[in-house]
Amino acid sequence: MGKGPLSGVRVIELAGIGPGPFAAMLLADLGADVIRVDRASAVAGRGATGGTDFTNRGKRSIAVDLKSEKGREVVLRLAEKSDVLLEGFRPGVTERLGVGPDDCLARNPRLVYGRMTGWGQEGPLAQSAGHDIGYIAVTGALHAIGRAGGPPQVPLNLLGDFAGGSMYLVVGVLSALLEAKTSGQGQVVDAAIVDGTAHLSTFIHGFLAGGMWQDQRGVNMLDTGAPWYDVYETADGRHVAVGAIEPQFYAEFLRRIGLDGEDLPGQHDRDGWPDLRERFAAAFKARTRDEWAEVFLPGDACVAPVLSMAEAAEHPYNTSRDVFPELGGHRQPAPAPRFSRTAAATDGVPVLPGGQTRDVLTDLGFDDVDDLLAEGAVVQG
Repeated sequence: MGKGPLSGVRVIELAGIGPGPFAAMLLADLGADVIRVDRASAVAGRGATGGTDFTNRGKRSIAVDLKSEKGREVVLRLAEKSDVLLEGFRPGVTERLGVGPDDCLARNPRLVYGRMTGWGQEGPLAQSAGHDIGYIAVTGALHAIGRAGGPPQVPLNLLGDFAGGSMYLVVGVLSALLEAKTSGQGQVVDAAIVDGTAHLSTFIHGFLAGGMWQDQRGVNMLDTGAPWYDVYETADGRHVAVGAIEPQFYAEFLRRIGLDGEDLPGQHDRDGWPDLRERFAAAFKARTRDEWAEVFLPGDACVAPVLSMAEAAEHPYNTSRDVFPELGGHRQPAPAPRFSRTAAATDGVPVLPGGQTRDVLTDLGFDDVDDLLAEGAVVQG
């Protein structure tokens, strides 16, 4: 395993679900020493995090009774010895537990305290429950995804939880770490999925402000409104994705699909889009997906086969770059991005709750590990 660019950075992750664990996994992939603080009850199997929960790969786990005074003290002592703490509870929960920002920063003024929520730490919905689908709904992003005349389409939980949530938490934490190198002071990073998802839509908001985007689904250039930016069914019932936007790529697309000599409407003639779509659809139905892949790839027509997740792991492009290596006995996405000198790596093995409790505390210089275990403040998995 490579050490990664974050080698030497220690992160405490208070166990949660979804975007928080993924953010911590990304930091671990990049070389940080991530110590996941699981609930003591998780060791007995309730809420266990292991097996194939790949977001827990590359970490170490300790199990702590956060409701006990000595358990809380363990977390504060960990914060003293760490660079970052991540938590994803509702606002105010860590404060009530005694491990909130003020508690931790009092012990370690250089600590970066990363908070992951859906609605943010403040506001009328801050204390409301929610999930990805609701967060992206209130940003306008969900409304924009789908075909004309149809309902909004849910983009898994990739857009909200992991793009608008995890990635913005990581960017915020790394920015605060960099700033702390000069100021000597830590700070709180308030990462909200609503904020991140709204920020991701900046490009589209620019189009909207410039009159180049309609606030409707499926009628714009990038939302399946344009026939040269859409998916088409092939002869075998599979699909290809077309994104031939630029004129030179569109010309190459027409040549390879066999329509370059036909009398067609202009590429940006909206009145002609229904005719173009019909012509493209009929052409694609003449061959299978993989036959079209051979026609278009490699090349500049901007057409690619739509692969299932299982197919993607075995596709020659992905195998040549080792995008889905076998790690821990399973195909998993490789760490990203890639570095020329400090290569990131992972063993791919998800931790089990409390699996490294004794080792972690011993490594960090705790001289009362046996007492903490005996008193139930921490639990060895």
